[in-house]
Amino acid sequence: MSATKKKRQKLLRAIVGWLVALIMFFPVFWMALAAFKTEQDAAALPPLLFFHPTLENFAEMSERVGYLRHAWNSISVSFISTIFALLLAAPAAYVMAFHGTNRTRAVMLWMLSIRFMPAVGVLIPIYLILVSVRLLDTTFALTVIIGLSNLPLVVWMLYSYFKEVPSEILEAARMDGARPLTQLRYLLVPLTAPGIASTALLSIILAWNESFWAINITATDAGTLALAIASFANSEGLFWAKLSAASLASVAPILIFGWIMQRQLVRGLTFGAVK
Repeated sequence: MSATKKKRQKLLRAIVGWLVALIMFFPVFWMALAAFKTEQDAAALPPLLFFHPTLENFAEMSERVGYLRHAWNSISVSFISTIFALLLAAPAAYVMAFHGTNRTRAVMLWMLSIRFMPAVGVLIPIYLILVSVRLLDTTFALTVIIGLSNLPLVVWMLYSYFKEVPSEILEAARMDGARPLTQLRYLLVPLTAPGIASTALLSIILAWNESFWAINITATDAGTLALAIASFANSEGLFWAKLSAASLASVAPILIFGWIMQRQLVRGLTFGAVK
């Protein structure tokens, strides 16, 4: 293949990549524009690209829903649910990776199938349980539910990373008297740190974006940013500018967090790909 043809193919791939990125980014860009419009400009047809920007939507959003309180709930639920899921998933993944049986694969597939189950199918029993134990509208209940929802995915990811570690290393540790928890803490965790970090990042993102449980089992005390966004769609109608402002204020932190941690995420997702 000639050098000119290689350059053309490289240029074509770059153009396609930029087009896909622009298409995916356009909804965020349009939402950001609407966040700085008045309600009249946001509902104008045809859509206005040039307008006089305003910050009144953000001011009203902060006064109406209490942005900082909802943001703190989102942060605490996302990080604590991730820690909770990792603490449960790490021992399970260790046992399945190094002490598996003939039914290990079936158990893992069963766990993953639960993740695919529509959440609305278990909403009523979980809601009644939370009411009976007086945990409705609490960050504790939301954290546990989201952590358990992400648990199958976390187990699968940790299992794949643990399988990359040669079993001879653990056998040598066992011969030296290392117990399972010691092996997990001092061998597997350091050796698979990039994979564990990427798993944690993905779990944080999934927890941050969780809206079904936040809307249905929280209200004033434990509401996250997802509930703050939903509050702008009510019987009075849809306030597009305020809804866009709330959405932008909700997605901006996780977008910035993902952008900062993108190298760690890619490093972890490609962990063990090249030996």
